[in-house]
Amino acid sequence: MGFGTNVRLIKKAARLQREAKRRYLRTGKKTRLFWWVRYKARRRGWPRAYRMLIKAEHAELGANVRFVVTNLQGRPAALYDRYVQRGESSENSIKDLKRALKADRLSCHRFWPNQFRLLLHATAYVLMYMLRRAARGTELAVAQMDTLRLRLLKVGAQVQSTARRVWLHLASSHPWSKLWLLVAHRLLGPRPFA
Repeated sequence: MGFGTNVRLIKKAARLQREAKRRYLRTGKKTRLFWWVRYKARRRGWPRAYRMLIKAEHAELGANVRFVVTNLQGRPAALYDRYVQRGESSENSIKDLKRALKADRLSCHRFWPNQFRLLLHATAYVLMYMLRRAARGTELAVAQMDTLRLRLLKVGAQVQSTARRVWLHLASSHPWSKLWLLVAHRLLGPRPFA
């Protein structure tokens, strides 16, 4: 869990920060150094001391010190990178759910209709996630939900249906038609398109 700075932590990180600045001035390249200390918050009533990771970074914009509380064992640099990746992935997922799939539009005054709407949004998220998984190995493998929607779903097509089949005729000028067909084949499985 990320932790805000205070005077005690800044004192504990000062030596590491000076070393990061010294290395940056010597090489001219961004420098990141990591260490850990035992830390117990005085005013918050922590029952014991915890492991506090310190990241001291120095770059063109100056010093950047961050603190992370953890109970995991391992090298501080690896633990910090794991913490950062975990935060980014959950933040992007929430952003996708709210922005691309409009899950923040729960405007009804009653609980159950809003609950049902949120369930529909969550279902849409799962379907979009499956769509992104079907795009593995392509430029859309790590795309956000907005991009998936624009390139794979928001597509002009002529729909023709018969008793046995539904035909989708994409425009010949569709810029992502090959990608669309690849994802469609993966989602449908071994059944070929006619």
